[in-house]
Amino acid sequence: MDAESTIIGIDLGTTNSLVAVCDAAGPRIIASPAGERMLPSVVRYGDDGRVEAIGTQARQDAEKYPQHTLASIKRLMGRGAGDATDDLPLLGYRVVDGPNNTARVAIGEQLISPQEVSAAILRELKHWAEAAFGHTVRDAVITVPAYFDDAQRQATRDAARLAGLDARRIVNEPTAAALAYGIGIGSAGTPQTIAVYDLGGGTFDISILRLIPPDETNTDTAHFFQVLATAGDTHLGGDDIDTAIVRLLLDEMNIQPTPTGRQQLRNLAEHAKISLSDSPKTTIASEIEHESGRLSINRTLTRDEAEALAAPLITRSGECCTRALRDAKLTPAQIDRVVLVGGATRMPMVRQHVGEVFEMNPYTALDPDEVVALGASVQGTVLSGKSDALLLDVLPLSLGLETAGGAVAKLIIRNSTVPARATEMFSTSVDNQTAIKLNVLQGEREMAENCRSLGIFNLTGMPPMPAGIPQLEVEFLVDANGVLNVSAVERRSGAKATTQIVPNHGLTRDEVSRMEAEALTHARDDMTRHRVVDLIANSTLDVKWIEDRLAKLGDDVAPAYRAELEVLLTTLRGMVEAGERNWRSVDADVFYKAKETLDHASIRLHEQSIVRTLRKDD
Repeated sequence: MDAESTIIGIDLGTTNSLVAVCDAAGPRIIASPAGERMLPSVVRYGDDGRVEAIGTQARQDAEKYPQHTLASIKRLMGRGAGDATDDLPLLGYRVVDGPNNTARVAIGEQLISPQEVSAAILRELKHWAEAAFGHTVRDAVITVPAYFDDAQRQATRDAARLAGLDARRIVNEPTAAALAYGIGIGSAGTPQTIAVYDLGGGTFDISILRLIPPDETNTDTAHFFQVLATAGDTHLGGDDIDTAIVRLLLDEMNIQPTPTGRQQLRNLAEHAKISLSDSPKTTIASEIEHESGRLSINRTLTRDEAEALAAPLITRSGECCTRALRDAKLTPAQIDRVVLVGGATRMPMVRQHVGEVFEMNPYTALDPDEVVALGASVQGTVLSGKSDALLLDVLPLSLGLETAGGAVAKLIIRNSTVPARATEMFSTSVDNQTAIKLNVLQGEREMAENCRSLGIFNLTGMPPMPAGIPQLEVEFLVDANGVLNVSAVERRSGAKATTQIVPNHGLTRDEVSRMEAEALTHARDDMTRHRVVDLIANSTLDVKWIEDRLAKLGDDVAPAYRAELEVLLTTLRGMVEAGERNWRSVDADVFYKAKETLDHASIRLHEQSIVRTLRKDD
């Protein structure tokens, strides 16, 4: 295999990680020198911060070294320590605040970032590939949950760099699964609309895609993969089912477990969950270490009990599926196939729920643990020029700018295909501004205070100009990896500013779902408030311009006409002032009519001003 063109595919998972490659024989999983196809995403560190064990060995010894063994670290990628609040009581290791309010794990005197842990996992997978190929590997396609935000994606890229890998592309996990599935339908297949239901160890995604195989009569055509909509939850997965079982056991035992005890309980819960996928009941038997000694547990856990604990979590995934169908403007009857991804989809309850939501039995021929890595390797062949598949993915949340009055101007709407580019013209609302602050926002609400600020940058060096005169062109550019670049230029002066938006850490676990739910709940109020805010900004400029012209023209304005304009100005000023005090106190339709009336009445005034200016020029 050519060392220069080899691009491996990596599924960096919460529970397990895999590496794959796609060659002339098709995509395949790369095993370790010892024959392991999956690497447990577990790393043990010493007090000096050095890696002592990784993968299977680290997982097996987790009960012996609970405070030094880091698992499920993916849930902390690009996040703050506060985001892990619900998980902390059951983790063996200690999560603390690090620089820029990012999560770190404290081991001895060392603070270890999630990126460093992920880098250790990636580095091990890199070694597996190099052992199989006999040469150095530098390039990789790495998958992430579709609902990973900018910070989480950037954290993944940082981890790759630490591991000595160039992340040539960050691909959404459901999309990667669709690549692996889509290549399998062959050139003789017909176009299909598929849903990829991805319930992994720590995250959940649902994506609706359109798959169009190449035309067998035209060798110039390619596989075409278009994501129609995506939804999900970055804090919903098999780990949460394990946690529910652990909490049940703790309630029954009434103990305060030590770090070792917490790790013992998590292991027991995970084993029980897996066992119940094949059996109606399982036995949980062990001695659990707690603060006052050890306590024996020996109880039978039935599948019905486990499913009752998991039901609220699985229901949440179903709500995401319904939202994705709505965004794609499709009904379940228009879905040709549902593909399952992630180990948690082996649970009978999950498969039953998916069948109920989509009104069909899910497709189970693909290995749910391996399909994402296989798809990532397919994308690797596309990037290396060895395949002609075309992949069009989407953004999970809208992107925009804060405007006058705290409103949001959305430039790129959620579920827009990436790469994406949008340009919008803005101006100033204050005289003689020489700098403009640009607040870049992410979310679905209409007001900046209800969205998440991704970053703030300033456009400086503008010459003083009257309000409304500057012509500010702002461009948003989202690349294929979902990384946002923002540029701004003031056309009259040529002043420019450019930035790549990289927030310090990602959204909290509930922010994405809260943003979308609140956007629906408050849609009418939000739109009305946005309209009033815009009317205030535009009316303020109108009033200023008309007052300036009245002062400039003086006695040239007929008294009756001046009086008419003054009445209209007073009315509009009153609405502006009332709206600034409380946007609910004004009727937006009445406000708009008052502005329109003044604009129409002032046309003659503007014409007089232009005539005077022309005479002076003569």
